[in-house]
Amino acid sequence: MDLKYMFFAQHSQLIYQFFSFPIALLYYSLARQRCLSLTSRYIYLMLGGCVLAVVTMGPYCWLVFVPAVASALLVHTACPLQIHAWVFGTQMCWQSFWHLFIQYNEYWLQEPTDNRLLLAVSSLMLLTQRVTSVSMDLQEGKLTPQPSGMENPGSTTPMLYYLSYTLYFPALLGGPLCSFHRFVSFVEQSTVSPPPQPLYVVCWKASLVLGLEWVKYLLVDLIEHHSIGLAHLSAVQGILWVWALSLAFRLSYYSHWALSECLNNAAGLGFRGYTGTGIPQWDGLSDGDPWSLETCSRLSVFARRWNGTTAAWLRRLVFQRCRTAPLLMTFVFSAWWHGLHPGQVLGFLIWGATVKADYCIHCCIFPLLTTPWKQLVYKCLSWMHTQLVIACVVVAVELRSACFMWLFCRTYISAFIAFLYILLLFICYKNTPANE
Repeated sequence: MDLKYMFFAQHSQLIYQFFSFPIALLYYSLARQRCLSLTSRYIYLMLGGCVLAVVTMGPYCWLVFVPAVASALLVHTACPLQIHAWVFGTQMCWQSFWHLFIQYNEYWLQEPTDNRLLLAVSSLMLLTQRVTSVSMDLQEGKLTPQPSGMENPGSTTPMLYYLSYTLYFPALLGGPLCSFHRFVSFVEQSTVSPPPQPLYVVCWKASLVLGLEWVKYLLVDLIEHHSIGLAHLSAVQGILWVWALSLAFRLSYYSHWALSECLNNAAGLGFRGYTGTGIPQWDGLSDGDPWSLETCSRLSVFARRWNGTTAAWLRRLVFQRCRTAPLLMTFVFSAWWHGLHPGQVLGFLIWGATVKADYCIHCCIFPLLTTPWKQLVYKCLSWMHTQLVIACVVVAVELRSACFMWLFCRTYISAFIAFLYILLLFICYKNTPANE
């Protein structure tokens, strides 16, 4: 397994986003100086996304353009009460077709997938978030009263605003999900009451990205030099190897989130006012803080904080709308949305089951922790267990092939996780009031 290639083959996405910074800063400068009208700002953001899609995805850019235009037509023609079913159905069918095509290419034909296609499908997944967010807003009537400068919601929503939202370049290749209403507010704010100069926060977050990438490079190099094969590792070595590999993957997520958030800030998006001491706050669009995630001691809390805007979208799209086993269905849909590779299905099922178990175990054990030292010990053990479970989930999702999953399931760490949760669930079940 060439770990360096696996981790750094997708760096083209980071490079493309870095090269988008001048375009974002130019947009902020022109909008702040009132050199762009409201319509011109929407056109600028949309054309920037179109150009970026053509440059990064090449001939596969139409994978994003077709559903963007199709969803815009649906928004303008379908009834607001029925719009979500149409948008959700067509978008997921289109996305699933390309996910299955990639699996056919990788597992049946045994051919490497073009990185441009992978980039297009990744952008398509983000597009699914945005178009379904709008369709749910329309269905629930949340676009009324409409933002200033807009016409009536539903079928009369200006197509330019919608296309700009679905294709705007700061969120094309990655980034936190921004609702349509907030997007319109951010665009209008750049002229009415422009946010402060974002250059300082952009430089700070860009340096954070470089630092995360440097730490990841050192960690991957360490893993490669001490790897003797997963099947031949001892129990402790296997646990440490899987945890370190998972940490390297998580560092990749953190750097991508920070860079996407930074690119949005460069365009003036994500500003949410000042603190009591007058410090500007640029965290209005954020997917998570690495420190708060890595110190989390509850699996359920980790699941809510991980990729925060996507977690909120999944909660709204599936969890709050599903009447039967909403937690399980949320993780099942997440596996579907990610591509339904064997490792992804296994990883998200493990995650869903452990989150459910976390609720039961915490409700059963926490009332017994009557002293501070017991609570501290429980928190430390819970943090260690959260790290192990997340390590299994992340490695399974990222190393998604069936052959690796079979090897992974034979290791000590997978057996340990399964045994521990079966034991804890059995103890908690026996101690619930209904079974006394």
